[in-house]
Amino acid sequence: MKNTVTGMLFVLLAATAAFPGQAPASETGRAQTIIRNGEQAALKGSAQYFTGSVRIDPLYPSNGDMRSSGGSVTFEPGARSHWHIHPVGQALIVISGVGLTQEWGKPVQEIRPGDVVLCPVGVKHWHGASPNSAMTHISICEEKEPGNVVEWLEEVTDAQYNAR
Repeated sequence: MKNTVTGMLFVLLAATAAFPGQAPASETGRAQTIIRNGEQAALKGSAQYFTGSVRIDPLYPSNGDMRSSGGSVTFEPGARSHWHIHPVGQALIVISGVGLTQEWGKPVQEIRPGDVVLCPVGVKHWHGASPNSAMTHISICEEKEPGNVVEWLEEVTDAQYNAR
């Protein structure tokens, strides 16, 4: 028991020591924000950027010091993004279904729940559902400058999508 209490005190001290000199949120005027599930309206993925039926549920916007934004994206079977690149990269966390992703010049890969896809800065890629299963992933992107999280490119052809 003594070791457990000592260990907990060590973790607490280490956590507070990691941020020396930082004022509590109440002193800086900053506070956590809670965005409730469903507070933001879902969007239909535009045919300008997606093939097939895609639903985008915004999770959180970038704001001030926090330059990342997140969304839940659901692709119906066969739906996919167009080719695109991210100026600061992207993280995808698959939460349901079976999906596909491809980096330019490399083979199409299958992705499943729990898989995390890290798309490096400037790497041309696409992602979407498999032909027979919907797929939902959480997308986290960071802005290079306000509003700049993605550069959209050409459509993924059926031949590219089906090349497995």
